[in-house]
Amino acid sequence: MSESTPMEDLISSAAQDAGGWLGALPVAQVATGADGRVVRWNHAAEELLGYRPPDVLGRHIADLLHPGADRTLGRALWETATTGRGVMGTVTAWHRDGYPLELEIWASPVPDRAGGASAVLVFAADAHATRRIRGSSAVWDGLFVRSPVGIAVLDTQLRFLRVNPALEAMNGLAESAHIGRRLAEVLPEVNAVDMEDAMREVLETGVPLLERQRQGRTPAEPHRDRLWSCSYVRMQDPGGRPIGLISTVVDITEQQHDHTEAEAGRRRLALLSEASLRMGASLELERTAQELADLAVPHVADLVTVDVLESLARGGEPGTGVAAGVALRRLGKAPLGGSPVGDALAPLGRTLPFPAAAPYTHALSIRRPYVLARFDDRVFGPASRGQEQPAQLHRAGVHSLMLVPLIARDLAVGVATFYRTRPTGPFGAGDVLLAAELAARAAVSIDNARLYQHEHETAVLLQRSMLPQHISAPPGVEVAHRYLPASDINEIGGDWYDVLQLPGGRAALLIGDVMGHGIAAAAVMGRLSASVRALARLDLPPADILHQLEAALADLAEPMLATFIYIVCDPATGQCTVTRAGHPPPAQVDPDGTVRLLQTPPGVPLGVGGIDFTTTPMKLAPGSLLVLYTDGLVEARGRDIDERITELTRLLDDPRRSLDHLCDTLITGLAPASADDDIAILIARVGQLE
Repeated sequence: MSESTPMEDLISSAAQDAGGWLGALPVAQVATGADGRVVRWNHAAEELLGYRPPDVLGRHIADLLHPGADRTLGRALWETATTGRGVMGTVTAWHRDGYPLELEIWASPVPDRAGGASAVLVFAADAHATRRIRGSSAVWDGLFVRSPVGIAVLDTQLRFLRVNPALEAMNGLAESAHIGRRLAEVLPEVNAVDMEDAMREVLETGVPLLERQRQGRTPAEPHRDRLWSCSYVRMQDPGGRPIGLISTVVDITEQQHDHTEAEAGRRRLALLSEASLRMGASLELERTAQELADLAVPHVADLVTVDVLESLARGGEPGTGVAAGVALRRLGKAPLGGSPVGDALAPLGRTLPFPAAAPYTHALSIRRPYVLARFDDRVFGPASRGQEQPAQLHRAGVHSLMLVPLIARDLAVGVATFYRTRPTGPFGAGDVLLAAELAARAAVSIDNARLYQHEHETAVLLQRSMLPQHISAPPGVEVAHRYLPASDINEIGGDWYDVLQLPGGRAALLIGDVMGHGIAAAAVMGRLSASVRALARLDLPPADILHQLEAALADLAEPMLATFIYIVCDPATGQCTVTRAGHPPPAQVDPDGTVRLLQTPPGVPLGVGGIDFTTTPMKLAPGSLLVLYTDGLVEARGRDIDERITELTRLLDDPRRSLDHLCDTLITGLAPASADDDIAILIARVGQLE
């Protein structure tokens, strides 16, 4: 310490170094004699009241009070000087610049060697500033003690200086166990290194850090991991120098658990929604089974297989029961290979027979998930002989397994098996619930595919039975025809065609398309086909035949529409008549290879009613072709129909080819591998090529 350093400067510097409110509050120091006259006036007193020491030394301290105030201070000081007691209070002083200033003062006698009071030492400060600091301190103390948030004060070495009761409870340690020690020393089982790095950053930069997560275990709960949200704010003195940290700690374990559960719930809903879209749009057993396996990996399990009853896979019925065992065909598997477990599982398409005692059979019989939380190769025992080789699966890393039956409309259709290999613990209740929801959706789609397949096959059988089995064309007319049903994933339609012999050596070429799909459309098609054959024998005019067909449609309980075209031709003369009811225009191919669409009134579909049909006459050169077709041949998703019809005419540019060859050419060139609609084609050569 330098002897030339004034005492007040030393006190001020020490107060600032202390970093508390004392360093932020200027305190005037005044000394008086026993008679109340000022004998000492420091620099802080000069800054507070504006008087320089020569202005006040020797004056009675009461002279510094506001002129309108009473002189009780002088009497109080005199009392302290004579009785040896201290005094504290608030007075109004008179500033040198002529305005009142409220002061809070502390006066204490200074005894002489004989024990009598010979002087008084007075400390004074701005009353408003002291009340503000005192109020802040009260708020801080109340918050510190009563706050449910953990609060700690740390020094610049990250050592605890003070800990509130809430943090004591969180950490399971008394305040005395914290004081003077760092976080890593107090709580070694939390991520203390990361947290202390964060604290040092706040000390260095002064930028507060909010919601840094602390995790681990404390003596409060030594056997359970918890999670806390910690925030750090730097404390600093009036000069901006760091003097420590204030830390707040909030236990967010339960909130994080709720958040995790909510996120998991949202993911489950999203997965189930996706499953409904992907599996609900499929009417194929194989695709539905594979979709279930693909969706469940890795959200539910690491490997999944889907096995459907062998009887269903063959297109039959589910069967009567599983008391004698069950045969399942593997239709879904994910991933397909590339892992020891995947390689140990049976491949797609394999039929797996299970005896009555096998877990697969048991899951189907009880119709509830069968869970092996801890998979052991001894669990399956002899009941699994010849199947999935449990010992091999166990060695490959399978530690948990569940079998979930596929139940739809109270009908068991198969089993989905979920395998877990990751070190995430066994399947739990949430996993079983999610797997069951996915399996239920898959089961409904599989059963829908089964029902649709039966209906599809019935409609195809019905339609084929109603199509002409043997067409006998009259002399001078050569015909070829094709019928291609819609793919298995699309419902059968009501397309039909026919060739009828009319009196006088004439022939009637006809083709139609009942709007709609399924058995209903096929049944209406059969009704119209029979009606046309009966009416044609009466040799009615074409327009009358079409009106009679409309009347037949009007008799139906449900309204139906159909497009139709009826061509009557005489091979001896080449004279023809064409009557259309909303059907695509037929193509005419001349013997020289010229191809054109017949320009006849299109008409409206049968069933609309109220409109007359127009019959258009025309003449064909000998050997000309008439090409009739339904819209399934020229309509394609994403393609312009005019472009498709142009392509059709291009494929007909060689009329000398056989009619069967032309039919095949049209099918190959225009029909996709998986048609969206039925396709019917009827090609007739009228007369003989010269």
